[in-house]
Amino acid sequence: MRWEDLDQQPCSLARTLAVVGDRWTLLILRDCFLGVRRFDAFEQRLGVTRHVLTDRLKKLVSYGVLYKSPYQERPLREEYRLSEKGLELHPVILGLVGWGDKHMSDERGAPIIHIHKSCGQEMHATTHCSVCGKAITAKDIKVEVATSWQGHLDEFLPSKSR
Repeated sequence: MRWEDLDQQPCSLARTLAVVGDRWTLLILRDCFLGVRRFDAFEQRLGVTRHVLTDRLKKLVSYGVLYKSPYQERPLREEYRLSEKGLELHPVILGLVGWGDKHMSDERGAPIIHIHKSCGQEMHATTHCSVCGKAITAKDIKVEVATSWQGHLDEFLPSKSR
């Protein structure tokens, strides 16, 4: 499997990684959720080259994760904003942050805490079943090939999963 062909794979994770699967893109998204919108601010905060930043931002715009919005007319200057599709990546970012807080923090603990605006309390992202509402872990989930893909993915899932 070649990196540039990921978006053609019969796997939602592979297709997603084609859009957000490199370190700079994830850090750009982190900064978007922190309110960063302008090219120069991304460049300064991340220390990434202009070429790489331009490439990643173009990709996120082309996939509809970000959109450009003018903030100055003459000369035209645009900022990058999260689209609805981009906002839907928030649980992914929170999940990665939670993993990092648990497994990558030093003796000082998590560097940033997340406060739920409604209740004012520190919160941690959790995953729940969309039907019954119960909290779930990897051990609570069984995967199956979707009916529309049966016969096309026989080799995709290891026999243990089926």
